[in-house]
Amino acid sequence: MVRSKKAGKKTAPKSGGAAKVAKADWKEGFKKKQAGVSDMTLLTTIDENNINENLQKRWKAGEIYTYIGGVLISVNPFKDLGIYTDETLQKYKGKNRLEVPPHVFSIAETAYYNMNAYHENQCVIISGESGAGKTEAAKRIMQYIAAVSGGEDGSIQEIKEMVLATNPLLESFGCAKTLRNNNSSRHGKYLEIMFNTHGEPIGAQITNYLLEKGRVVGQLENERNFHIFYQFTKAASDEQREQFWLQDPGAYTYTSRSKCLDVQDINDSNDYADTLNAMRIIGLSDQEQNEIFRMLAVILWLGNVDFQEMDDGNSVVSDTTITDFIADLIEVDPAMIQKVLTSRVVETQRGGRRGSVYDVPLNPAQATAGRDALAKAIYNNLFEWIVSRINVSMKARSASAQVIGILDIFGFEIFEDNSFEQLCINYVNEKLQQIFIELTLKTEQEEYVREQIKWEPIKYFDNKVVCDLIEERKPPGIFAALNDACATAHADPAAADNSFVQRTAMLSSNVNFEARGSQFLVRHYAGPVTYNIAGMTDKNKDALVKDLFDLVGSSGNQFLQTLFSDRPDPSSKKRPPTAGDRIKASAGALVDNLMKAQPSYIRTIKPNQNRSATEYDTKAILHQIKYLGLQENIRVRRAGFAYRNTFEKMVERFYLLSPSTSYAGEYTWEGDAKSGCEQILKDTGIAKDEWQMGVTKAFIKNPETLFALETMRDRYWHNMAARIQRAWRNYWRYKNECARRIQRFWKNNKEALEYAKVREYGHQVLAGRKERRRYSLLSYRRFLGDYLDVNGKNIIGSDLRSACGLGAEQATFSSKVQILVSKIARSSKLHPRFLVVTAKAVYIAVTSQKDGQIQTSLERKIPLVTIKSISMSNLRDDWLVLNCNASEEGDPVLHCYFKTELTANLLTLTQASISVLIGPSIEYAKKKDKKAQIQFIRDEKIAKDDEYKSHAVHVPSGEPPSSTSRPAAKRKPGIVRPITQGKLLRAGGPSDKGKTSRPKPAVQPLLGKSAQLASVRPTPVAPPKSVPTPPARNSVPPPPPPPKAPEAEVYKAKFAFEGQEGEISLKKDDTVELVEKDDNGWWLVRKDGQEGWAPNNYLELVPPKPKAAPAARSPPPRPPPPPSVPLAAVAAPIPASASNSTVLSMSVKSLAADASAKPIAVFPGLAPSNGSAAPWKKPTAVSANGSSSTTPASSRPSSSLGVKPPPPVATKPKPVPPPVASKPSGTKPPPKPPIPTASRPGASAAPPKISKPSAPAGQMDLAAALAKRAQKIADE
Repeated sequence: MVRSKKAGKKTAPKSGGAAKVAKADWKEGFKKKQAGVSDMTLLTTIDENNINENLQKRWKAGEIYTYIGGVLISVNPFKDLGIYTDETLQKYKGKNRLEVPPHVFSIAETAYYNMNAYHENQCVIISGESGAGKTEAAKRIMQYIAAVSGGEDGSIQEIKEMVLATNPLLESFGCAKTLRNNNSSRHGKYLEIMFNTHGEPIGAQITNYLLEKGRVVGQLENERNFHIFYQFTKAASDEQREQFWLQDPGAYTYTSRSKCLDVQDINDSNDYADTLNAMRIIGLSDQEQNEIFRMLAVILWLGNVDFQEMDDGNSVVSDTTITDFIADLIEVDPAMIQKVLTSRVVETQRGGRRGSVYDVPLNPAQATAGRDALAKAIYNNLFEWIVSRINVSMKARSASAQVIGILDIFGFEIFEDNSFEQLCINYVNEKLQQIFIELTLKTEQEEYVREQIKWEPIKYFDNKVVCDLIEERKPPGIFAALNDACATAHADPAAADNSFVQRTAMLSSNVNFEARGSQFLVRHYAGPVTYNIAGMTDKNKDALVKDLFDLVGSSGNQFLQTLFSDRPDPSSKKRPPTAGDRIKASAGALVDNLMKAQPSYIRTIKPNQNRSATEYDTKAILHQIKYLGLQENIRVRRAGFAYRNTFEKMVERFYLLSPSTSYAGEYTWEGDAKSGCEQILKDTGIAKDEWQMGVTKAFIKNPETLFALETMRDRYWHNMAARIQRAWRNYWRYKNECARRIQRFWKNNKEALEYAKVREYGHQVLAGRKERRRYSLLSYRRFLGDYLDVNGKNIIGSDLRSACGLGAEQATFSSKVQILVSKIARSSKLHPRFLVVTAKAVYIAVTSQKDGQIQTSLERKIPLVTIKSISMSNLRDDWLVLNCNASEEGDPVLHCYFKTELTANLLTLTQASISVLIGPSIEYAKKKDKKAQIQFIRDEKIAKDDEYKSHAVHVPSGEPPSSTSRPAAKRKPGIVRPITQGKLLRAGGPSDKGKTSRPKPAVQPLLGKSAQLASVRPTPVAPPKSVPTPPARNSVPPPPPPPKAPEAEVYKAKFAFEGQEGEISLKKDDTVELVEKDDNGWWLVRKDGQEGWAPNNYLELVPPKPKAAPAARSPPPRPPPPPSVPLAAVAAPIPASASNSTVLSMSVKSLAADASAKPIAVFPGLAPSNGSAAPWKKPTAVSANGSSSTTPASSRPSSSLGVKPPPPVATKPKPVPPPVASKPSGTKPPPKPPIPTASRPGASAAPPKISKPSAPAGQMDLAAALAKRAQKIADE
């Protein structure tokens, strides 16, 4: 949540009155429109495709930053956009994020400002995959904070320089060139910058996470080791080359094995100079720098130690001069190095007592593994020492008041081969996702409480169960099972892995875990990941053998001794901490730090894998959108109110939209900001349930409402120009009537657009590869999908649903087909079947006669995951084969007239993972191991369809494969009625010359800070201006009064009940009102204005009080004349004599606008403010899991009280009350159904006597359609 810059600071009221704000500028109406939306909470439809489309629009326009509320989404541009200059930085200094375009500087400014204003610790969490721009974002945040934090003291400037110097230093030692990124961070870090009470940096601290030390000894081809090795070997001084016998990087195994020594756009020599400069700024002495480079030389030379295999299978060092170099560098005996690398000391134990000691020779593979382990340990400890040395230099110079933390962490990883490293990385991401959701919801709810806004807690997935699966000790999780396996079989890695495999069986009871032999699967929040167990226990131990520790201990180099200062005590029986223990402790400490701070989030996205500035990989970005949880993030943000701002800002932004607050562009409101804001929202016709007024802010629920306000504001200056041209009244009448007609036409016909999209996709699948039938290309051909009405109430559809056992699962396609059935010693023949497709499987049903009754039964069920491809011929026939995995039943050979639609449907359900094979013949499996082919022969003698005989199909010629859909048939022009009616901005019109315009009100200064309102001289409030009354509508009588609401049932508590979250606490004999009953034992009740759940068997009904007999009613009034239509009869047909104003008032009422509001302009394309669907639309069927095949017309969330699982019930009082049932788990139905966009339209909810158009919508001429609909209504 972004707080206003005016919050947190109180200023004394000025005697001169309210501060004046810049007047609205008419030039704003002609500014260049932005690409997409800058805040994706304002997206009309929330799904991954719309999110991706918005990001793509902005990325191609050079707008790489986008908000989701307070979360910044950054898409790597792979080019310099020139947006990090000092000039750009100054534009964001002291600005609220809503006042400037999205930028990483805005996130830094928000964190820095909130720290100073509210004296709270802040943190910026940056996540994303390698190459998405995490490190760059962290550097820009540090750049901004260093620039704006001030401070003239020398120590403060020194801290700033040190913070900035950590970037090149840690990049050299912690970054490397990978296949995905030339400067990939191979570790995670959390930088904490400490500030004093004046907001000046006084110190910093870095915490390191999971360095990829395995890169030191091996890399993939075309990757590189850490940058520092290439910098050192290329740019070292002559003195260093002589001291360390240094050569070029091609001479060392560890740097040349991957065959990549140079990288484009990276100058290792220049970077080496920057690294040395950073060391000097940090305060590393020459001696310390020399020791660091000595360790790098030791690692490089260790990689060149090779081993030969002797006759007995043991290993020996090939070139002892290299081990002599190493011995000289670390000051040990050369013979000892050779012995440690080629043999191992093994000590036996007898009954807990020390036994014999043996020297066990190592073969070359074992010796190489030991050599690599030593190199990795030296580099890992060297990196940890550098980080700790940086922390010593940046230690706080004085008392720290607040902290800003910057977390640059690795993103979620799913590879083909996932091991221990991916488990640790994904575990950390699970912990971050857990606190991300919790902190986001917490911040939202705190603001609603602070502003006294009505708010219902929303339900979200709590991934704590996945975190517990990995980290819990009792019952043991994955890390605990790994530790036990390492402890029981510590000597043999293979035995330890086998022990871990056995222990994973105990975790199978967890629904998020699945054991698979030598692998196991964990269902993370970002998707399931399969991990390979091989080598996992060895990586978890992460310990050197005793011989290597003894070698380090005998070294005369004190720096090397310092790197291994925490060597395990050989006499200690305590198990040293494993890698899993360390990452779990680090993640726990990180979560604790983040929970103490106010978070800001940056989600980075990588647009392609080729580092191209023009390529946009939609598939890869959709994957990142999913695992970053952007869709869930938007829903969390929009679950409450999508937009909020202070009253002063709202008035300043939208005062132009109300005649009560503005006149000719001037601000004229004389009241306070809150009342002015309410007046604006009322005058613009926004429904009351679309906004709430808080203590200091106005809250708008749906983004469509904000779009409407912004659209009105953008149009304001154009309207003023139209007034100057003396034609604005006619212009608005014409515009409003057009808007209503377009909206009316669009609401009635927009479903056909979705059918057209599905149909066009089917054409694309077969485009240029298969001849077409003329019927499939007709203009009025629509892909309806459920032709057998399996999702409806049709008898055939109901029988099929029952036979297939669909339950609540929805059918996406159903049709009659024929299947090729082969019998022994007889030729194959086509037999009729029913085909039903759902999101999970394909069902083939057969109708047979038994005992004189016709029965429909399921013949075969084919899961979608088993379908590998669809085979069809290149002729115009209707045959296709579903090629499945090997099964006893073989592949079904189908004859289906809707083959194109069926193929498109299957590809859509499987995300196009099914291949479509088209050729002159099709191959299928008759049985598990028996293949067969069907040849397709062009035969012009065939009069209709095709004929099958003896594995050959004869088919006539069809339309060319390149054929496209026929254009829509031209329709007879209808009668276009002139536009004579419409709402004006105010009452009156060109013909009404008797009325004079209202007098010009006095110009008022715009409202500034709320604290300054007290300084305004009190003046008497002007009486409310008379609102012009609309012309009387004699043809419409007033609506009848609403029926009296039935009195709520009152219940009394029989026992005391201690409620938890979402529940209501009751004392014995408390009375409550019943709000809602649920079937499984929990009722929603109200007590003292508060609602909550209570068990029904704790309540007893209070008998209603007897009522007095009602007085005799007077006879009903005479019914109105026939031409009049009561407004209550919304579903009744509208007579032709009813005026257009009657129709208009009814349409406004359906949009839930305030009937007493002043007339305003209606803009085309805006959805109803209450998210309602047109009353004649058929509601979309929703599957059991809550998914729908259509796009919802409104993304407003429904109540979550009925969704939340019940918390445990407290201890029951005495006497023992009845048991409490489980809380209802079914979701409440939404208040209004969404408009279907892809399913078959129905007319069950249509008004009487209004028939559907005979032709598909979206294909007809607009004027003809409007005229035809108007004529039909008039005739009826």
